[in-house]
Amino acid sequence: MSAPRTPEEALGFLSRLNPSGIKLGLERVREALEALGHPERRYPVLHVAGTNGKGSTCAFAATALQAAGHRVGLYTSPHLVRVNERIRVGGEDISDEDFGRAILDVLERYPSAVAEPMTYFEFGTVVALWHFAQAAVDVVVLETGLGGRLDATTAAPSIVTAITPVSFDHMEYLGNTLGSIAGEKAGILKPGVPCVVARQEPEALEAIEARARALSVPLWVEGRDFSVETQADGSLAYRGPGWRLDGLRTSLRGPHQLQNAGVALACLEALDARGIAVTPEAARAGLGSARWPGRLEEVGQGPTVLLDGAHNPAGVAVLLASLRALYAGRPIHCVFGVVADKDRGPMMRALFPACASVQLTPLDTPRSLSPAAYLDEARALAADVAAWPDVDAALAEARRRAGVDGVVLCTGSLFLVGMVRARKDRTRTP
Repeated sequence: MSAPRTPEEALGFLSRLNPSGIKLGLERVREALEALGHPERRYPVLHVAGTNGKGSTCAFAATALQAAGHRVGLYTSPHLVRVNERIRVGGEDISDEDFGRAILDVLERYPSAVAEPMTYFEFGTVVALWHFAQAAVDVVVLETGLGGRLDATTAAPSIVTAITPVSFDHMEYLGNTLGSIAGEKAGILKPGVPCVVARQEPEALEAIEARARALSVPLWVEGRDFSVETQADGSLAYRGPGWRLDGLRTSLRGPHQLQNAGVALACLEALDARGIAVTPEAARAGLGSARWPGRLEEVGQGPTVLLDGAHNPAGVAVLLASLRALYAGRPIHCVFGVVADKDRGPMMRALFPACASVQLTPLDTPRSLSPAAYLDEARALAADVAAWPDVDAALAEARRRAGVDGVVLCTGSLFLVGMVRARKDRTRTP
């Protein structure tokens, strides 16, 4: 691969890296950051790992930090429509011009990335850490990509870490037990650095606590050190080591956001204790104004078109609880797509029986599983299932069946959510 010379060519260089490539390990990332003069050491970092809820937690925290007057860098993955979504400063996606120039800067200082390309996620992480330093941010919120111990983001030092609920996902990389998966997630822990931990299954919590003891990490555990409860008027009450907040409202929908909000508030309280000033008023504003697309997001009416990025059994369980709470009594017509390396069986067994119809669609990725490959499996779980050659046909049929009063649910993969959102951006309705 030749070295790019312009910002436009640099964006092309990034796009040609394998977006599905996964290489666990920190050697190349650390080598690149050293060549860049360690940009990751120029700002304090909140580092968030877990299986589900990472993105919402990061969105809450970043928005609150911004409300507190900080210039905030936010790095998340995957993106839904444009890769620029992964790198944000002050709530704004990185521009094509800045993105391209950041890539050129990295390649100039670390030319080995041309001769021996890094993975898409490794390289994107290095570019993000460099850009945040050039943008002179006050604080950075980093979401892990996969796991924690060997995730590229773990090369950055942190002053507070967090672990959202751990469940089964990416077992081929992280292990086949909750304990092993949680142990990998707990790889983000740093000696003496406080870690906020969401309520976990006992096996997962045991693994996290073992890692914390080995590194003398103080843990803030949900249900023991902090909690969020729903009050009689529907607002939330947070109780932490120092903060007592009542009358909180969240901008993100679904009962699961109660937990994500609690983890974010505990992170903010821990950051405040570590010198990153955050007032309770800013925390309140962050919860009430954060945005996180593709999670219980309505993008059309008549019928309601709902996007949700549930892509593992725990995510589907949360989705079903949210459907019961928000759309009780309304028929659900599902548009479903999945990647070939995902354990689809548990998701389908939980979701499909709750749906009035299911329309299977391929995804715009080489990892997509053809609907024909699991059509019979799906038909054993739901009475009304069909396979379609593309998402437009699947959406059209789901909308037809839903009529005015039904709900069209697009789920199974964030790739699918991004595909539908891209169509919304072009046409305003899917």
